[in-house]
Amino acid sequence: MSATFVGMPAFPAAAREALADTQLRRNLAHATGTIRAKRAAVVGEVAEWEELRLAGAAIKDNTLRRLDEHLLTLEAALQARGATVHWARDAPEACEIVARIARDHGVDEVVKVKSMATQEIGLNEALAEHGVTAWETDLAELIVQLGDDLPSHILVPAIHRNRAEIREIFRREMAAAGRPSPDGLTDDPAELAGAARLHLREKFLRAKLAVSGANFAVAESGTLVVVESEGNGRMCLTLPEVLVSVVGLEKVVPTWADLDVFLQLLPRSSTGERMNPYTSTWSGVTPGDGPQELHVVLLDNGRTRALADEVGRQALRCIRCSACLNVCPVYERTGGHAYGSVYPGPIGAILNPLLKGVGVDEQTDSLPYASSLCGACFEACPVRIDIPEVLVHLRSRVVDAHRGGPPKPEAVAMKTASWVLSDARRLGLAERGLGVANRALTRFGRRLLPGGRRALSHLPWPGSLWTDSRDLPAPPRESFRSWWGKR
Repeated sequence: MSATFVGMPAFPAAAREALADTQLRRNLAHATGTIRAKRAAVVGEVAEWEELRLAGAAIKDNTLRRLDEHLLTLEAALQARGATVHWARDAPEACEIVARIARDHGVDEVVKVKSMATQEIGLNEALAEHGVTAWETDLAELIVQLGDDLPSHILVPAIHRNRAEIREIFRREMAAAGRPSPDGLTDDPAELAGAARLHLREKFLRAKLAVSGANFAVAESGTLVVVESEGNGRMCLTLPEVLVSVVGLEKVVPTWADLDVFLQLLPRSSTGERMNPYTSTWSGVTPGDGPQELHVVLLDNGRTRALADEVGRQALRCIRCSACLNVCPVYERTGGHAYGSVYPGPIGAILNPLLKGVGVDEQTDSLPYASSLCGACFEACPVRIDIPEVLVHLRSRVVDAHRGGPPKPEAVAMKTASWVLSDARRLGLAERGLGVANRALTRFGRRLLPGGRRALSHLPWPGSLWTDSRDLPAPPRESFRSWWGKR
């Protein structure tokens, strides 16, 4: 896949282009509406849903407070069961670890379980530079890969595609990547799934090395967990000789009892199911059963930066369910590509700046503003991440990161207003000046305004970005204080 998020424009520009795509908006509205309805039905069955949300948030917060201890416990448990544990500070280091393992085993292709962490670090592209082809096996990820596209949703990466588009991608691209699509393929979902199954089966059977992520990592037993709906993950986790799992530091949970809470929260919030059809767990290496070599790469890549932010660290509770995307009015209209990251939507608007840092690039700095702050994301989040609170916090950090340079016109205007309003005498002089301005606008302004309107926003101000979307009325002839003084 050659498509990349690198160099994407800031959110306002990308969103404007996405809004012009009517087919995209129809696809998104249909898909997110369907997922919302399924989620609402299964969540409504759970009388103690709010208690589960509180428990999930508490477990995550308590784990994050002692994250160093739990990670060392996880490492020791994995090593005791025959796994090799690697620590990666950033994306290049993690990619180099996986590439080295592939080189050591002489493989030129790997099969992959759907993994946000490996997308985050650009693993497929990094492996390609070493002559190793990475095949996505999740159906939606396969669609994205064959279409030389980019994912636009955490749970359903190809949510921006409809059935007709997927059929054309399969017919056009499958043959170059392996087994071609069947003759006469239609856009019936069962036929499309069958074509993907046949295409992937040969890859599963010949792959010697697989790459996965993990939804959770149980520290006490050294157990990694992947939940999925298709069974492709289980094929990757059991058939190859070598398995490499790239796991974010925040995925750890202390005990199996803690895991129980999340196995109730995740499927209902993500796919709208009571439980995931496939829940795979593995602990180290078992002779004669499954991969005989297991490598676990514990990935930082900005997570400790996010952990140090007292307000923003709650984003590390995220279990990647995508519930916030499905209720967000901004995401539903723009799609995920406008966010310029594998983490789109409300969670992406906070997670990307927390992982990368603010003041680094314009695109990342624009994300905390990609929200109406309606709060729907917080209500839907199964682990109660207060996304609006973090968005406002990050907006202040973005502003602080850009202090010290030449002042912007808006900042000058606010400073001037503060200086005027902080002194009664200065305010009185300003009010008298506004009265004079009113008389001038009354005499000359109506010649400039259609229909004799008296709003400053209709005057041809140079670069009037503020008044492009706001009404700025003409000042009154007489101030309230002047009127009050006469009486």
